[in-house]
Amino acid sequence: MEHRERIGWNLRKVRTAKRVTQENLAVDAGVDRTTISGIERGDFNASVDLLARLADALTIDISLFFEVPAEATPPEPLKAGRKRGR
Repeated sequence: MEHRERIGWNLRKVRTAKRVTQENLAVDAGVDRTTISGIERGDFNASVDLLARLADALTIDISLFFEVPAEATPPEPLKAGRKRGR
């Protein structure tokens, strides 16, 4: 597993375990939601400063992003954060 994939995997694992949507995390960290999505897919190379903001927003230590995942299957996605108007 590449480094970006590992960080994305761990970000998604922590975020979904805390039941935080990509949109809410993006607001709390002061970034666009597409940035969160790109990190989780391994497409975006996040800076240490950005990882620190994400860790602060999730109230975790930044080192959790660098752990080698023990499980072989990715975390389940959360339901979409936005609801259509009725």
